[in-house]
Amino acid sequence: MRSGNLFICALTLFLWTGLFAQNKVSYSYTEASELTLIGKIHENTSNPYHRVDTTLYKGFTPSENRQVRMSSGIAVVFRTDSPSIVIKTAYGHTISPNNTNGFSARGYDLYIRKDGRWLFAGAGTNDPKHPDRGLVIAGNMGHDSKECLLYLPLYSEVNSVRIGVEEGSVIERLDNPFRRRIAVFGSSYTQGSCTSRSGMSYLAQLSRRTGLHFMSLGCGGNCRLQSYFADVLCDARADAFLFDTFSNSSPGQIRERLFPFIEKIQKAHPGKPLIFQRTIRRESRNFDVKARNWEETRAAVADSMMNIALKKYKDVYFITPNATSQTHDATVDGVHPDNYGYTLWAESIAGPLCEILEKY
Repeated sequence: MRSGNLFICALTLFLWTGLFAQNKVSYSYTEASELTLIGKIHENTSNPYHRVDTTLYKGFTPSENRQVRMSSGIAVVFRTDSPSIVIKTAYGHTISPNNTNGFSARGYDLYIRKDGRWLFAGAGTNDPKHPDRGLVIAGNMGHDSKECLLYLPLYSEVNSVRIGVEEGSVIERLDNPFRRRIAVFGSSYTQGSCTSRSGMSYLAQLSRRTGLHFMSLGCGGNCRLQSYFADVLCDARADAFLFDTFSNSSPGQIRERLFPFIEKIQKAHPGKPLIFQRTIRRESRNFDVKARNWEETRAAVADSMMNIALKKYKDVYFITPNATSQTHDATVDGVHPDNYGYTLWAESIAGPLCEILEKY
């Protein structure tokens, strides 16, 4: 009996091992940069996942230098019939903001087009201790052809992003599904701080809502109308410009830098619309009198300077976003919106933005 039981156990183990081997999935990998990258301010950079080539543009502080090398706002589009999709990442510099989900800061967000609209398909991040392990971002999807939109990390530098599909499946480039080229310079709001997924920034949501192609140069805490950032924008191939430049700038910086900033970009891009956004209302001002006074002072200076700019320059516009819910709780830390707050932001500017762009 004992030897018989051992034989049965051995046979069962053999069968299970064989079944596991048959079910184990093998993947073939393609570097994302060999597919179609969208959302880049500059299309050709030495590292394809950097937004700015910092070997060419100077003047950045160490913090700004790290931020413009992050892949915030960049996505890859492709078509595949693979039932599952795996991602392997080689990271450069990464940070883990306390107020921003790991899926957003160093992970990925996958959308697939269904019935003409982009539908959430999966999100995740690599194990920080084992970043080279494959991340299964979506599975059990069937063998039908799928148009995919994969958002890259918002607060990480990546040196390699390899997309794996099951052996025998197809993966191929797609043309950019979004039209026009709108360069966006902004603060942590534009970079996507406090989102839970990298596809939930207001720009990503706005892009899926309108079909427009936004190229993000969001730099948390570091968007202050600097001349060297204007240099980057001057060299961008863009049809229009959108700015979130009053969220970090002090009243003095707004007075000193706004007009030279406008003039520099207009000289490089005559006739292109320059659309400035008023900074959003921060919930931290609800009871903090000092915060409220500071916000009101900064907003008043920005409003005053923009009123002059609208009369002084052609092709300059000023719009007002709204990220405030009726209950005033669409925030994470009192400064940045949550996902719903960013949805409200995208909804609030979609109409005004499209009306302006229709003129051009």
